[in-house]
Parts: sequence; C-alpha cells; structure tokens
Amino acid sequence: MQLNFLTIIDVLGTFAFAVSGAFAAMDKKLDPLGVIILSFVTAIGGGTVRDLLLGNTPVTWLTNTTTITVILIGAAAALFFGSILKKLPTTLFIFDAVGLGLFTLIGIEKGNLHQLSAGVCIAVGTITACFGGVIRDVLLNNVPLIFKKEIYATACIAGGLVYYLLMQWPLNEMLAKTIAILLIVLIRVVAIKYKFSLPKFYK
Repeated sequence: MQLNFLTIIDVLGTFAFAVSGAFAAMDKKLDPLGVIILSFVTAIGGGTVRDLLLGNTPVTWLTNTTTITVILIGAAAALFFGSILKKLPTTLFIFDAVGLGLFTLIGIEKGNLHQLSAGVCIAVGTITACFGGVIRDVLLNNVPLIFKKEIYATACIAGGLVYYLLMQWPLNEMLAKTIAILLIVLIRVVAIKYKFSLPKFYK
C-alpha cells in the first residue's frame, strides 16, 4: 500500500507540474515544442537534481516510461484545452500548489529510503518540489518564485516537519503523508489569498 500510494502521488505530482510548466510556457507565447520542453523541465527538474544528489543514476525518469507519458498527456491537455482551463483565474496556481505538496512528500520518501536524517529528508523534499520551477523560471527569464517574497519553499518545509511530527504518533503513514500534502497546499493558498510573506530585511 505504501509503494502504491507513492506511485499515485508521483503520477499526480508529475501531471500537476507538467500542466503548470505548459501554462507558464504558453504565457510566454512559446511554440508547441517549447511548451512540451517546459512541461518536462518543470515536472522532472527537481527530481533530477534530487537523484543526482542521492547518487541515483540513471535518474528516475530515464527508466520510467510512465513519467514521460504523464508529462506528454499534461502538456497535450494544456495545449488543446488550455483556452478552457485558463478561463479559470486560479488554474495555474492550483496546479502549482498541488504539485508542490505532492513532490515534497515524494522527495521525503526518497530520502527515507536512503535512511537520511529527518532534516536532510525535508531538504530533499523541498529540492524535489521547488527546483523544477526554478529551472522553468530561469529558462523563461523570470526571477524564480522560490527567491521572491511569496511563501513557497517555506510551505514544503512546514509540511515536512508536520509529517515527521505525525509519524511520532501511532498514525497510519499514508494518512500522515496525505495530511502533510494538504497542509502544504493550504499554506500556499492561504499565503496567496491573504498576501502573507516572509519578512524583509532590506528596503
């Protein structure tokens, strides 16, 4: 059940980030090939960095045709149904927030498999969730969202901390992961809605 759950959130996270990347590319008026490339970068960028840091080579997506298929489906959905989806003002944001939560827990699980400490696992989860977006924004000539005032990586860290706190109790691991994912999404939604941000130390 644990591995099945990990597979499910991997597929959902990949799809969510692929659509997010495709929409970001479409906002910059890239051609279909550019949209597909940005979908791949956003969906697998963080996981690629994570696997290289953990010494998992070849990186996961190179040996997993499911990941490639899901990304292509996500890119196609954005290309063919993007005009409909983008009429919803929060579509891109929701996909990004959901992907953030899902990928954080995927990264934490990968760290756990390597028997790393809780702090390092949370860092690995944050890298998995955020660095695809960092690479995407750099390619699109935008300041990466993680470096702006918005609460982004902080949500991943908070969700990771709550996950490990919940695991100290006699709680089902799948339930603990689900709660952590929902918390990350909730933090992002609340932070954007009420314009919460980290404090600035400069004018």
